Amino acid sequence: MKKATVVGAGLVGSLWAVYLSKRGYKVDVFEARPDMRKASLSAGRSINLALSDRGWKALEKVGLKEQIHEVAIPMHRRVMHAVDGSLTYQPYGKEGQAIYSVSRGGLNQVLMNLAEKEGNVNIHFEQKCQSVDLEKGSATFVNRDTKEKITSAEGLLFGTDGAFSAVRKTMQRTDRFTYSQEYIEHGYKELSILPNPDGSHKIEKNALHIWPRGEFMLIALPNMDGSFTCTLFHPYGGEVGFDALDTDEKVVSFFKNTFPDAYELMPNLLEDWHENPTSSLVIIRCFPWTKNGKVALLGDASHAIVPFYGQGMNAGFEDCTVFDEILDETNEDWPEAMKRYEISRKPNGDAIADLAMRNFVEMRDLTGDAEFLLRKKIERKFSTLHPEKWLPLYSMVTFSHIPYAEAKKEGERQDAIMAKIMSIPNIEERWEDDEIMEKMLELS
Repeated sequence: MKKATVVGAGLVGSLWAVYLSKRGYKVDVFEARPDMRKASLSAGRSINLALSDRGWKALEKVGLKEQIHEVAIPMHRRVMHAVDGSLTYQPYGKEGQAIYSVSRGGLNQVLMNLAEKEGNVNIHFEQKCQSVDLEKGSATFVNRDTKEKITSAEGLLFGTDGAFSAVRKTMQRTDRFTYSQEYIEHGYKELSILPNPDGSHKIEKNALHIWPRGEFMLIALPNMDGSFTCTLFHPYGGEVGFDALDTDEKVVSFFKNTFPDAYELMPNLLEDWHENPTSSLVIIRCFPWTKNGKVALLGDASHAIVPFYGQGMNAGFEDCTVFDEILDETNEDWPEAMKRYEISRKPNGDAIADLAMRNFVEMRDLTGDAEFLLRKKIERKFSTLHPEKWLPLYSMVTFSHIPYAEAKKEGERQDAIMAKIMSIPNIEERWEDDEIMEKMLELS
């Protein structure tokens, strides 16, 4: 039987194991952490994820769409919370379009269970990757408890072991391997809004809530149990940065002044603050993503990005669908397929990394800005009138399968057009006039 080794049983690794199994491979998955299905899910990394079209496509291909739909909450719009408690709203797409809030841990468990059900997949836990043989396409692991070593079968090795991938570290030591990592000045801390006593949500359920505050922001995504998973994205330095919020009094004062309406919903704030770690955010870029026709990187191992476009998981899942399509096209010629995969995906990995940072600025600085909201209204109206001429950048990224690099390029073209439209005198009063739409048509 054909054999393959997957390093890392996270979201992408578990999904890729299913894809390989469906191709008739016996797959050994090695994971450094304990089996999360037997442990507590709250390990500080359970940020809720926003599942959108690219991710749904990957799940549909392995027959999981219906099952995940049952535990995913549609979020049709952003709700922006101003300091004075006033709310503004921005739909994510057209009528009926939504991104979906899913639990990282819950989804990972479903994928692991599916992988094991396939029959050809064995997941080995608490196995730390000690060394990688790029020539043979195998790796050696050491059991964290027994210290026993095991070397995987030779042939095909996939690094899906995250931003600090052991497989990639070995590749980094090879000639002409390009690598960069960049920490942004912000970190994040997970907090929560608990449900009402009757299990209902305290704020609008079918929305992603944002408290934009310039240099930082708080977001909240709904859970099935009536709670919200909140994340504070915040700089480490500065007068009220993470490093400065070093007493309970300072934390409470900061929240009362900065997010007053959220603070009222968070009697458990200090408990969460102490229990959940402050975690950093890193962008990883590298190339090549494959070696010797035997080793390949997928997901964060090849393109870790910041979470501000909600595309980290979706991009990793798209790696799986694209790779799978290329395997069909090449009749499973692995060396050829790996070359095509990295050439196809690398520009898109770079593009979504850039777009995610851009969206951070948009979310924390602009979502409450009147001019920004007007611009979005104009774009939405024009897109409704002329869908063949204009698909907003957010919709291209979130509700389509247009490659990220193409979406980024088209977004830049649209930016130039919108700059001209927004400079029209009295655009605030005139934006619904026919001549504005005609001008956009002319420029498009």
